[in-house]
Amino acid sequence: MKHLFVINPISGGKRHKYEKTKEQIIAAMSKNGGDYEIYITQKPHDATEKVRREAETGEELRVYACGGDGTFHECANGCVGYNNASVTFFPCGTGNDFIKTFGDEKELFFDIEKLINGFVHPIDVIRCNDRYSINICSLGFDARIAGDVHKYNRIPLVKGMLAYIFSLIAHFFKGINQHFTITTGDKTQSGEYALICTCNGKYYGGGFNPINDNMPDDGIMDTLIVKRCSRFNVIKLIGKYATGRYREAGEIVKRYSDSRIIIEADDEMAINLDGEIFRNRKAEMSMVHNGVNLLCPNGMKFFDNASENERKQEKTEAFA
Repeated sequence: MKHLFVINPISGGKRHKYEKTKEQIIAAMSKNGGDYEIYITQKPHDATEKVRREAETGEELRVYACGGDGTFHECANGCVGYNNASVTFFPCGTGNDFIKTFGDEKELFFDIEKLINGFVHPIDVIRCNDRYSINICSLGFDARIAGDVHKYNRIPLVKGMLAYIFSLIAHFFKGINQHFTITTGDKTQSGEYALICTCNGKYYGGGFNPINDNMPDDGIMDTLIVKRCSRFNVIKLIGKYATGRYREAGEIVKRYSDSRIIIEADDEMAINLDGEIFRNRKAEMSMVHNGVNLLCPNGMKFFDNASENERKQEKTEAFA
């Protein structure tokens, strides 16, 4: 078995003390033993390429994404499709949104030894065009906001949720709605929409929690579609959306489940995959059940404790 530690030296928008992270890794591996490599990323997406090359050897591989949600996204994309590879998150970023899915047990991910001695559990991924989302995939107003969060993260004391709010305010005045053609199953509808959010995890944007009862291993692709909103409606809606109370928004927000959804735009649109922004005129999303192996920290009970009710999808209205 090989342990691959992928360190992003500029996680969170600035150069962090990754030498300390290296020291933690070396100390932990010296104590626990095993073949390992520390890889420092040099440019965007090279983490995916590095992980994929290692996974292609067929050797059992454990990948540790040492950075933020973006680093985890890249490492996980390199592991998708390889049963011999698993991936985990050693947080060094600012948002660390993915691990918030696990509630209080998110703290276990900060213990490098618990990760090294962890266990593998398969989770779902959302395929979007030629990439995979492990946590959240969103389009529209929301993705445009996410695309500019990094601008505000550079401001002293403006991090996480606060940076997201700054970007939200800026785009609030630029415009909210966008024309989309949405196809799911045999139904197609065109119109103005504020945003579309497909959730595998629970949190994004520094702490927004649009769907709070989904599970990352249930094989269900949960999607919220927010119809055309006025600025006034956005003000009323944002608090509900951020805390999983979308049902209180009435007809403006609809939740539904399907294994595939296609969104097309008249112009190039921003597509948010786990905080990474890509641009295209078309986004084709589909569920990949058990698409990647998650390396869970030793002692985590999240999947064991999930009740049957949490794993059952509530009845949702068909898209129309």
